[in-house]
Amino acid sequence: MTETYPVVKGAEPFFFEGNDIGILVLHGFTGSPQSMRPLGEAYHEAGYTVCGPRLKGHGTHYEDMEKTTCQDWIDSVEAGYEWLKNRCGTIFVTGLSMGGTLTLYMAEHHPEICGIAPINAAINMPALAGALAGVGDLPRFLDAIGSDIKKPGVKELAYEKTPAASIRQLVQLMERVKTDLHKITCPAILFCSDEDHVVPPDNAPFIYDHIASADKELVRLPDSYHVATLDNDRQKIIDTSLAFFKKHADR
Repeated sequence: MTETYPVVKGAEPFFFEGNDIGILVLHGFTGSPQSMRPLGEAYHEAGYTVCGPRLKGHGTHYEDMEKTTCQDWIDSVEAGYEWLKNRCGTIFVTGLSMGGTLTLYMAEHHPEICGIAPINAAINMPALAGALAGVGDLPRFLDAIGSDIKKPGVKELAYEKTPAASIRQLVQLMERVKTDLHKITCPAILFCSDEDHVVPPDNAPFIYDHIASADKELVRLPDSYHVATLDNDRQKIIDTSLAFFKKHADR
């Protein structure tokens, strides 16, 4: 399957060459690498090699996204991981929202990953599951869920519509990842906004309780909504995650 629409300006993937430590940076559902670029640039400035892939069907048009599956999104992430593996001996993964879900997926399937830093990761979204329960009445496209940001004047580059078919794929992905949380043993730092209008804030404590990592921490973000990477707590995420990477780079 090829994408029908061109990539929107600002939604391009990014790849930054640096040292032997790689950071895989993953954007969220209906979003684009734009939401993670500030983190990617900060990590590169600190010397790291950074890969911010664009998930298939994202950053173009929601009709492209409608045709993709959660396996397509996983494949996009795996390709980014391979790019880093060809350059780096140590790899960390971070991601926002569904990017956080995919971060957990990678830790479940790649025990060699040295640490993860999910940000408002999605595992349980009852509102979405409830919408799918009445699947016969669900329209083809639903209202947008992107750009949940507290900071005035900041906008996420995300779709203005959400394909119902893609919601089904997201629910499948969350179920797959939730089932295998116990397989995660690498160090983990979990970021969670106190007020989130997309992913319920109780997701992070659930993940914290169900992963098997001996070294794990839950960091609260008191001044940001869902897209915390573009919000008031962005620098806190950058500083805390950089300290986390430095601590565990020699694991």
